[in-house]
Amino acid sequence: MHIIAQQLKSVLEQLRILERKYQREENSVRLLAVSKTRPAEEISLAFASGQLEFGENYLQEAISKIEEVAENSISWHFIGPVQSNKTRDIAKYFSWLHSLDRYKIARRLSESRSQQQTELNVCIQVNISEEASKSGCAANEVKHLAEQIENLPGLRLRGLMAMPAPANDFSEQRLAFRDLHRLFDDLIAAGHGLDTLSMGTSNDMEAAIAEGATIIRIGTAVFGPRM
Repeated sequence: MHIIAQQLKSVLEQLRILERKYQREENSVRLLAVSKTRPAEEISLAFASGQLEFGENYLQEAISKIEEVAENSISWHFIGPVQSNKTRDIAKYFSWLHSLDRYKIARRLSESRSQQQTELNVCIQVNISEEASKSGCAANEVKHLAEQIENLPGLRLRGLMAMPAPANDFSEQRLAFRDLHRLFDDLIAAGHGLDTLSMGTSNDMEAAIAEGATIIRIGTAVFGPRM
């Protein structure tokens, strides 16, 4: 068995263990394999081992790999910051966008999404720790942005994403994720049909799963040290 297949199996086993520990439904947490900086060959190896969802941060690098791998059953997720000049290609090549944080970008994505394509699944990125250096919508602006997105054709609002400030303490990690889950619940109570909480990485995935994550973004633990 190739090392990537072994590592992928190990990560998935960890997710299933944590689901049971925190009384989550089996397979309710999906693994998004973060493949930024990794060659297409490694993505193909992970795909051959059953991984279908891959996350990319760098657009031109991602497009090259999407075209090289050329597997229709792969779901490509864009998880990096989005500038206006990237919207056309994101709308063309990706199934998911996790880092939507303002209406201008949402409108441009909507205008660029072909009618022949399925809706682009989007998550609102929330700056849950209020860090000046981080992208993301302010928590008090999320409800208004959600209402705007749901009026745009070609987009389907699926949920929220966040990258909280790093914390070593498990209880502190849980607090930020709990705040995001509260926003998520508030949007559902307001009538938004959400089903996705994209939160948690290798360093804090247990806290994220404990607080309701449905997508965990893992790179190094699947592919090895970053190249």
